[in-house]
Amino acid sequence: MNARERFSNIMHFKPVDRCPIRDFGFWDETLLVWKKYGLPESVENGTTAREFFGMDPELTCGGFTDLCPYFEEEVLEDRGDSEIVRDLDGVVVERGKIMSAIPAHLDHLLQDRESWEKHYKPRMQPDDPRRFQSQDPWTKTWIDKWTHPDRDYPLSIYAGSLYGRQRQWFGLVRVSEVIYDDPKLFEEIVETCADIAIALIERMCGELGLRPEAANMWEDMCYRAGPLISPKTFKQVLVPHYRRIVDTLHRYDVDVVSLDCDGKIDKLVPLWLEAGVNCMFPLEIGTWGADPIEYRKEYGRDLLIMGGFNKRILAGRKRDITAEVERLAPLVEEGGFIPFCDHLVPPDVPLGNYIHYLNEAKRVWGKGLDNLKPTGEPDWENAEFKEADGYIWDPEKLSLTVE
Repeated sequence: MNARERFSNIMHFKPVDRCPIRDFGFWDETLLVWKKYGLPESVENGTTAREFFGMDPELTCGGFTDLCPYFEEEVLEDRGDSEIVRDLDGVVVERGKIMSAIPAHLDHLLQDRESWEKHYKPRMQPDDPRRFQSQDPWTKTWIDKWTHPDRDYPLSIYAGSLYGRQRQWFGLVRVSEVIYDDPKLFEEIVETCADIAIALIERMCGELGLRPEAANMWEDMCYRAGPLISPKTFKQVLVPHYRRIVDTLHRYDVDVVSLDCDGKIDKLVPLWLEAGVNCMFPLEIGTWGADPIEYRKEYGRDLLIMGGFNKRILAGRKRDITAEVERLAPLVEEGGFIPFCDHLVPPDVPLGNYIHYLNEAKRVWGKGLDNLKPTGEPDWENAEFKEADGYIWDPEKLSLTVE
């Protein structure tokens, strides 16, 4: 069974030889830290990390759903460890030069209908040819790979964002005000984002003939206490446009529709399911204690899950890592669930712990089969620093500096 067949079967509760082995990714700083502890310098987020750690292949395809073109990024002020930047979204932020913290929003170009019409709407045209660069030789090469009849890896198509991008452009406070001050503007932007997603799906699946196994969306519209938007507004405004996107995907036999949302999503899950969004990815555990096993008890096979392994466990004891891998095993066996870390792996996770996690995942979820790729072996002996007591982030011994 190849990776494509394995993904499709497990997402449809059909028999598989083993669970796919994958992850959500790593903070850039995590890999920088790990290289001090023996990770090869060649390993970066993406393909090289997947190959080194022995994970199964996967790819995401699609056109360009975002601002087209982006704004030009401009550094407005250097503050030493941080800088003030007008970013690609036209937002003025203060961002650190070292750690991957969320940049602090300072000012927003998008404030109201006038600024939407002047600065953003012209960049959000569904028929902008720059969204469909299929004639570009580089893009054509990828399309040829994505449509190859013998493709042996799962392919996902990116289907955009209806709320998350607005939150970024307006800022959380202003987008919350706009929902009530100018609901027609809010819905117009939602509709525009949906129109772009649908245009890209029609282009990639209809005209170019792609047949992905899944679609991915991104929102980040919840925090530790619940949604950033009321369920009532969500149901009235967002659900119909999610439904339009999902119906388009269904016409091309794409019936696994996943959505990436941080935070406590409990109040929105039933509404996403109503709209046809049937997979939560990567199901963050968080301080609120989400649990993929409890979600399965509540929603049964209607809800597919990817992720759901608490990344914080990885910074602790190896026996706790093993225990969590084994606790999730029955849900893996049931199907409709591909476990991996519930977000990017942070730099306080020891490299040795992560290697242990992967090997345990391959032993339990992968059933130790010989079609698993081996986990790479770091150069422990020649590492600049040594792991001790299960922790690697020691500011007395290691600091990341910008030269």
